[in-house]
Amino acid sequence: MKASIFYRAAAVFLLLFTIGHTVGFSQSDPKWGVDALLASMWSIHFDVQGFNRTYWDLFVAAGLCVGVLYLFAAILAWQLGGLPAETLARMRGTAWAFALCFAAITVVSWRYLFILPIAFSIAITLCLTAAAWLSAKQVSMPPLRS
Repeated sequence: MKASIFYRAAAVFLLLFTIGHTVGFSQSDPKWGVDALLASMWSIHFDVQGFNRTYWDLFVAAGLCVGVLYLFAAILAWQLGGLPAETLARMRGTAWAFALCFAAITVVSWRYLFILPIAFSIAITLCLTAAAWLSAKQVSMPPLRS
């Protein structure tokens, strides 16, 4: 298998993760019993560095920032999937840092979130790890001659 397949798969998972996160992070179910908490997040205002904000503003900003970074990661994975094996081999540090970043996100998801983010994090981590492994391996093998 080629690293590009795993990078492209990671990109698709990341795009789906981006959409799901961006659409879902601010939703709540009345069964959760968090209406009073949400009301206080919306209604309590405070001044921070000359801006009037609520905790809801900070929550939305954090959620949207995560969505933007997931989208960037999807684009990066797609771009890595289109690079020649020699270029990927020179980017070993980046490839492994990308995989380790999502391994850390998997740990955070496992500890604090629920099945969908855990599943996406695991799938992305596996794809990025396989891609990093294969991209280093593909170049270390001598080219076939006819």
